[in-house]
Amino acid sequence: MNGVLRPLPRFLEILCVSLWLLPSGVQALQTGDLVENFRLLDQKGSSHELYRYADAKAIVVLVQGNGCPIVRNVMPAFRAIRDTYAKQGVDFMMLNSNLQDTQAAIAREATEFGYDLPILKDQTQLIGEALDLKRTGEVFVINPLTWSVVYHGAIDDRVTYEHQRPAANNRYLANALDDLIESRPVKVAHAPAKGCLINFPSKTAITAQTKFTYTRHVAPLLKEQCVTCHREGGIGSWSMTGYDMVRGFAPMIREVLRTQRMPPWHADPAHGHFANDRSLTADQVRMLVSWVETGAPRGEGADPLAEDSRQWPEWSLGEPDVVIEIPEQAVPATGTIDYQYLVIRNPIGRDVWVRAAEIIPGDRKSLHHVITNFGVPTADGQFDRAQSGSLGGYVPGGKADVFPEGTGVFLPKDAIFRPQMHYTTWGKAGVDRSRLGLYFHENKPTHALKTTVFINSDIRIPPRTREHWEQAERTLEKDVWLYTLLPHAHYRGKASEFRAYYPDGTEEMLLSVPNYDFNWQTTYELKAPKYLPAGTRIVHRTAWDNSVTNPANPDPNREVPWGEQSWDEMLFGALTWRYVTDEEKKLRAATVAQAQGE
Repeated sequence: MNGVLRPLPRFLEILCVSLWLLPSGVQALQTGDLVENFRLLDQKGSSHELYRYADAKAIVVLVQGNGCPIVRNVMPAFRAIRDTYAKQGVDFMMLNSNLQDTQAAIAREATEFGYDLPILKDQTQLIGEALDLKRTGEVFVINPLTWSVVYHGAIDDRVTYEHQRPAANNRYLANALDDLIESRPVKVAHAPAKGCLINFPSKTAITAQTKFTYTRHVAPLLKEQCVTCHREGGIGSWSMTGYDMVRGFAPMIREVLRTQRMPPWHADPAHGHFANDRSLTADQVRMLVSWVETGAPRGEGADPLAEDSRQWPEWSLGEPDVVIEIPEQAVPATGTIDYQYLVIRNPIGRDVWVRAAEIIPGDRKSLHHVITNFGVPTADGQFDRAQSGSLGGYVPGGKADVFPEGTGVFLPKDAIFRPQMHYTTWGKAGVDRSRLGLYFHENKPTHALKTTVFINSDIRIPPRTREHWEQAERTLEKDVWLYTLLPHAHYRGKASEFRAYYPDGTEEMLLSVPNYDFNWQTTYELKAPKYLPAGTRIVHRTAWDNSVTNPANPDPNREVPWGEQSWDEMLFGALTWRYVTDEEKKLRAATVAQAQGE
């Protein structure tokens, strides 16, 4: 038909007009409007923060939805534009705000249709609502210099409902990119896009009668999830003491939820279940942000936070069996402090099995972390590796290290403590007087808790690199029960993972941390111990962002080696585990045999 569109049958014309007129809230984000920062995971579990693409010439976002024929049809043109303009410094991604599309389903759609771009999953729909999305198939072009929209609409005019031209007459997206790259005003800043309507039920459900309020919805959630840190004496930067305080910080609450800086939990929920999970559900995040965006109303009744009379004990597990005073350390106002390896005499005087340990920091602002190593010295002043170990430690946001039921760490009477102390300056001099509290088993526990570390000291991170991966691995000699996983890197740390490769040829992601944050050195505690058979190869991988867009990067022009100081880097991981007993092996074998027989 040489590019001429055939007319639609009458019933399809009526249907399309009706769909166009369906209520969908306010108009889509207009050109010139600011796009606020956000962070989302893509279909592969990688983390993307919008403002970390500040070095791009432009950012292009295509709204995707599974099963949408329009999106499937325009993808070849979108990929062709990506292939052309990525060479000129333009970044491309996709955004899925559909309620019905899960991360796994999006990954399957991407594989089936060859989508080789990151598809960011907007699980809470907060980003789609903020962008005022109406349909899949829409494209946004964002100028990173101003974080404003310079073009919004269709890729081109080739595809419409039920029909398509052999070739486009108007190349809206490509023309807009040409204008932006050449620093010209974008000539055509908007063109109507075709696509499938996106359902945003919470946008229409929040009416004057159904608004979330502080007293009924917000304060109870904050009391349960947040006050443990945001209280007097806690590690939070401000205390949630009541409505006036929370309302004053309401815009910041919205921002840290959108960028996933709070709550401080960084594991991908697609892999593993953890006992110390601090995350909020999608509904809870939507509720908090909706409350902020509707004016942070107080509601009727008493203030649950102002009336919170809970007492926070100094030692969360009660008074320890012994308290070890860590020698005080003077911390200057500025500068760099080398790691301090202190030697502390063991005052216990007998062999003990430790069931829990807790460190009370003396100077929370200066003390970044403590690793409580111990060991029995040999005649030459070294430590006997067979009689050395760790009793956990301290990191911001951490809690007491309570070892799994039936396990403990053996502490010989001849052992001395050698804690590793890491301090950072913050503009004011101080003195740290931290304490280590230990809790003992009355009798020897059934199992000895073990620790395995992963280290690759040969890492070399190239300069000005957005994502560089290295790894370390260990193979298990015996069957074990896995309890915890800890990844560790420094300022350039971007992502980290532990993956198990089993003897039968299968593999499993044990932990994925797509948004690693040096400020929160989390030990991830499995809800249930994980059985790992002998011969399992565990690979620990870490990625670093050594680019100019990493706001924590000390120097993007430097090749970064292994080093203890935070301006260098580490690939370090740790697992805690115990051996599987012979009785447990027999029970597992019988269970497997019975299942195979059925």
